[in-house]
Amino acid sequence: MSNSRQLNVVVVGFDDNSKAYEALTSLKELDSQGQLECRAAAVVVRDDDGKVIVKDETGESYGVGTATGGIIGLLIGVIGGPLGVLLGGATGLLVGSLFDLEKEFDTKSALSHISNSVKVGHTALLAEVSEPSPEVLDSDMARLSGEVFRHPVQEVEAEIAAAEEVQQKAAADARKRLHKERREQHQKEVDAKMEELKAKLHRQKKETTAQST
Repeated sequence: MSNSRQLNVVVVGFDDNSKAYEALTSLKELDSQGQLECRAAAVVVRDDDGKVIVKDETGESYGVGTATGGIIGLLIGVIGGPLGVLLGGATGLLVGSLFDLEKEFDTKSALSHISNSVKVGHTALLAEVSEPSPEVLDSDMARLSGEVFRHPVQEVEAEIAAAEEVQQKAAADARKRLHKERREQHQKEVDAKMEELKAKLHRQKKETTAQST
C-alpha cells in the first residue's frame, strides 16, 4: 500500500435500499481493479428499535462474514447500541443514566455523524478503505445516487475507545441507580408492612380492652 493512500472509514447512505447492495459489489470491483483497497465493508440497516443489522458484508481476503471482526464490526456495535441511539438523536428511547452521556460525549463527532447517516429503514454502506484519492469512490457512489462521507480510521478508532469507556461508565451508573431505586422501593414495602402490623396490633389491643370491660 502506498504511503500516499489515506485509510478511511466511509459511510454511504441510500434512499433506494437495493443500491447499497450494488454499491458493495462495485466497491469489491474497484478493489479487484486496484483502484482502492477495501479492507472490510458491510451493508447495514437500522430497525425501528435502533438496532443496526448487517445485511451483507465482505472482508479483506477472507470472504463473507469477516467484516464484523474488525473496526467495521466495532463501529456497528457502537452505533447500534445505546450510545449510538443517543448520538442519532433518538433520546426518547433511552432510560436512566444514558441521558447523561450527551454531556460527556461530543455529539458532533465522527461517530455521531456516522450514526446519523444510518437511518431507520434505510440501507447504508460502511467500509474501511485505503484510497489514493476520494474521487474514485465518490464518482462511483454518485452513479448509484449515494453520497460518500469519510473519516480517518485513527479518528474513528479513538472515538470507539472513548465510547466504550463512556458506555461502561453509563452501565455502572445505571446499576447504582437501579440498586438505589430497589433499595428505596424495598424500604417503602418494609414501611408499609410495619404500618400494617402496627395497625393490626392496635386493633388487637382495642379488642382485648373491650373484652375485659
